[in-house]
Amino acid sequence: MTRTLPGRTDHVVVVGAGLAGLAATLHLLGAGRRITVVERGALPGGRAGRIERGGYRIDTGPTVLTMPDLADEAFAAVGDSLRDRVDLVPLHPAYRAHFADGSRLDVHTGAEAMEAEIECFAGPREAAGYRRLRGWLEQVYRAQMRRFIDANFDSPLQLLNPDLARLAALGGFGRLDARIGRHLSDERLRRVFTFQALYAGVPPARALAAYAVIAYMDTVAGVYFPRGGMHALPQAMADAAAEAGADLRYAHDVTRLERSGDRITAVVTSQGRIPCDAVVLTPDLPVAYRLLGRRPRRPVRLRHSPSAVVLHAGTDRTWPDLAHHTLSFGHAWRRTFEELTRTGRPMTDPSLLITRPTATDPALAPPGRHLHYILAPCPNTDIGPSAAQWSDLAPRYRARLLGELERRGLDGLAAAVEEECLVTPADWHAQGHAAGTPFSAAHTFAQTGPFRPRNLVGGTENAVLAGCGTTPGVGVPTVLLSGKLAAHRVTGPPPRPRARPRAPRPATEGTRR
Repeated sequence: MTRTLPGRTDHVVVVGAGLAGLAATLHLLGAGRRITVVERGALPGGRAGRIERGGYRIDTGPTVLTMPDLADEAFAAVGDSLRDRVDLVPLHPAYRAHFADGSRLDVHTGAEAMEAEIECFAGPREAAGYRRLRGWLEQVYRAQMRRFIDANFDSPLQLLNPDLARLAALGGFGRLDARIGRHLSDERLRRVFTFQALYAGVPPARALAAYAVIAYMDTVAGVYFPRGGMHALPQAMADAAAEAGADLRYAHDVTRLERSGDRITAVVTSQGRIPCDAVVLTPDLPVAYRLLGRRPRRPVRLRHSPSAVVLHAGTDRTWPDLAHHTLSFGHAWRRTFEELTRTGRPMTDPSLLITRPTATDPALAPPGRHLHYILAPCPNTDIGPSAAQWSDLAPRYRARLLGELERRGLDGLAAAVEEECLVTPADWHAQGHAAGTPFSAAHTFAQTGPFRPRNLVGGTENAVLAGCGTTPGVGVPTVLLSGKLAAHRVTGPPPRPRARPRAPRPATEGTRR
């Protein structure tokens, strides 16, 4: 039986109007709770925010949307619909991969299109390996989703269920790189199905094969883009929440929580005091723990994922070889992960994600202009340059990044930039993110499932955590789930729908009665 908050929970204050907080809000509204949302920013979205410069509408957070049904589930809680609110555009290709040897691969989420692409790229043997890999990814996803990802944990003993045996039989507790290698021998293809480990914070050679579920989301389930930019998703969620009765208060910075014994009785913000029966906290873990005055004991200090430098560049031209999402791989691979997770050195031969949202929605930039989002993973401030050092390093790193991209074919990129915003670990640190990373705690085995920081904190009866630092983890789909799981800590999980009785099969010749 999953633990829920004791006592009254009629009025819940949700701290933070990011994706986790908005998902929790919609699920709680659907369960009949009265909700007040307090957000320090002027807009909803949190990390999935928006800035406007010179007519460019820039998404400040995630650029990749997968598993939109998880967002739709939140809308459905209040009788609404994601697709009624947001124009979702499926991306074809989902990604375009450029390799250091000059080769190029379009990554499709459709099985037939991807198989044909791989056959042209690497031959029929690799195409057959892809077919096997796709089937394995689907099985890994099914084995994990209900019991391990979309689940609250109160004890590691909850791992002991039939799905654990299925996952073990699928090789989920082996190493990711080796498991992918059983299906694909082409090293370039293996990168396409393991690069997601850059954001999970574990090199593919050390990551559990179970983390291939992220590759399933990226390469099988489909990649989408909301017209109007990724910020259109949290804005639509906030609109739906307001129409369903939530009180959303922006520019409200939470300064402290009032307590009576083990219960929080009010949330105090820069604008006043809000009495409450329960609280959902979505800030990064250090901020949430500081507000609670409680920090759970862990035998080992949390390890954090790598961080990222992001250059948002509004330009007067673009490069037609760029898809909506383009992966630009360097020659190095294992060394890249060593630099990001062990030596703490910025990538010497970087692998980069370049997103061109104006490829799908030209209205995000002035007429005839283009928007590019360039993400370079980098070490977090625990093992790499400090936030203060990044303040000095940033201009040099920007120049180096633009120079590298020009060498890779984006001729004239530096001169084409009209408006820009450079974000480094110093900025993430200033926003309150531990270790200067927006990707929170790394997905090591000791920080996954029941071993990840839980969404309940001892010593406080009526507070729940949500967001990428807690259950189930990093990424838009999992953050949306974290909001739902937090809501379930307040209300209890909804009853599972009863299986409908199957219609009797028509009798046929040879059928025994």
